[in-house]
Amino acid sequence: MLHGCHERAFQVSYLLVVSKSERSNIPSPAPGDDLAAHRARLEGLGHIDDEACRRFQTTIEFAGRKWNGAILLAGVRGARRFSEYRATVTGISDRLLAARLRELEAEGMIERHVKATTPVTIAYTPSAAGLRLIELLQPLVEWGLESDEAGNAAAGHSIERPAG
Repeated sequence: MLHGCHERAFQVSYLLVVSKSERSNIPSPAPGDDLAAHRARLEGLGHIDDEACRRFQTTIEFAGRKWNGAILLAGVRGARRFSEYRATVTGISDRLLAARLRELEAEGMIERHVKATTPVTIAYTPSAAGLRLIELLQPLVEWGLESDEAGNAAAGHSIERPAG
């Protein structure tokens, strides 16, 4: 469900998809830039129109749907059979895993391969689009780790980064 794109356009105006030539005219923030400098850079990207807002909202909701990222990551890390996905994605039920695999296949993120053996062998692999999505989400993961570290450091806690 889309939530009031027009009303929130000012909040996401920096998410306008711009051409490479337009992007090169926007200065990159230097390390240590303050909040005002970041805002000025983001405002330089322009205003997002309603159609782009809807596309962005649909995309972010798909990428953020519970289990999608974990399932794609499991595939990237080598899971192929249903049981391997189930073992890798802890906490997901068989029914929900099957539904998410179907959804990811319908969206072109996962490819389903059926091999005529006895019994039939079904394998799921990330498609090129699924691999691209994981690649695009990596900076978000890094940002989340940095945010956690900064928040925990401010609170006097330490966190361990995942190995590998």
